[in-house]
Amino acid sequence: MKVAVTWIWGLLWYVIGVALSRSVDGFDDLSATESLLSGLGTDATSSSPAKQRMVPLTLIPGAAAKGAVCLDGTPPGYHLDRGSGSGVNSWIIHLEGGGWCNNVQTCVSRKTTRHGSSNFMEKQLAFTGILSNKAKENPDFFNWNRVKLRYCDGASFAGEGQDEANQLNFRGQRIWSVIMEELMAEGMKNAEQALLSGCSAGGLASILHCDEFGDLFPKTTKVKCLSDAGLFLDAIDVGGGRTLRNMYKGVVSLQKGQLSFCFSCSSAFDLRFLSSGINLYYAVGSGKESAKYLCTSQMDPTSCFFPQNLVAKIKTPVFLLNSAYDLWQIHESLATPNADPHGYWKECRQHHAQCNASQIQFLQDFRVQMLNAINVFSKSQKNGLFINSCFAHCQSEGQDSWFADNSPVISDKAIAVSVGDWYFNRTTVKSVDCAYPCDKSCLDASQ
Repeated sequence: MKVAVTWIWGLLWYVIGVALSRSVDGFDDLSATESLLSGLGTDATSSSPAKQRMVPLTLIPGAAAKGAVCLDGTPPGYHLDRGSGSGVNSWIIHLEGGGWCNNVQTCVSRKTTRHGSSNFMEKQLAFTGILSNKAKENPDFFNWNRVKLRYCDGASFAGEGQDEANQLNFRGQRIWSVIMEELMAEGMKNAEQALLSGCSAGGLASILHCDEFGDLFPKTTKVKCLSDAGLFLDAIDVGGGRTLRNMYKGVVSLQKGQLSFCFSCSSAFDLRFLSSGINLYYAVGSGKESAKYLCTSQMDPTSCFFPQNLVAKIKTPVFLLNSAYDLWQIHESLATPNADPHGYWKECRQHHAQCNASQIQFLQDFRVQMLNAINVFSKSQKNGLFINSCFAHCQSEGQDSWFADNSPVISDKAIAVSVGDWYFNRTTVKSVDCAYPCDKSCLDASQ
């Protein structure tokens, strides 16, 4: 099995290199790059496509009346596979990833892809990994109501704005609210257990919306959040610049994403207060005051898009699943062609076994920065961690990385087991892997 996975990883490194070489600013090919990465686990799974659960797409035509539309104005959508037995009143909401658009050019380009228009979304999706309906593939959540929200706003479900001249709709926050309303009507309001998860840009969204998700339910409902590969760091790249910060600045400025920066605020709050820069809000119709944390009252909006500045503020329990050597961040944030104009990192970028000692040290320093960034977060008893040392990105969606015979482990415990132990309070989970190259369970360990 690992021979096959090794071949796939080799092909992936090559394709990423080609994609990056075609990128204008390091982010034009975000959708293609991230799609390859997040789909790797599904391609490498031992389950054949014919045996995978195919779940149809549901669009919400009425969403347009509320302004909840994709970049191109088409209605948003989701895939729902109903739970059964003991899981009939339990729900997983999984947020799709797919990068971001940070200027008019990249957002216009996204309008002709599944990440900007429901016209291009697959009519059916295979549910694997954390969305699988098989106990042997997904032991703790297989019979829950499992939902995948499609991502078509370009700002991690956080934007609020419009560019009429270029026919762009930045309605991520409204998409989130409308789909939550739809799912509550579909039975989620009766949930006894709920988990909000997401991969990559969806992993960031699961952090941004975690408390808002928790506020949908009564206190008797067990509600937690899982962020997979969403811990994007405000890091210095190999050229001494801040590639990701510059890109996020464009996203926030273009989409005016202040709506998700109010932690513990729900969509029921008067949106007029959300841009006021104060910490006290009034619930609409309740007449009650409620202290809320507004990130932008403490730091600039771009900093508020980085999870390291947010996760310790979230009141709802959060589990961070991340690689300490996140493959997407290496390629699109740390060692981009623009940051490396002389190609010093080219071989290392395409195959990490070719990295020299100084490059490995750079990556080790990145790992230390990640661990330092979540130091306060990790001290909370309610939160969980699985930070491994595999060169990977998104490990909950693919069957091979989530739960299989050769899945990555820390202390002999696979990701699915670790997440389940944390969610059901079976044990505290604060798993941090040893530094590369000590972990031999990684799917790419034989390279």
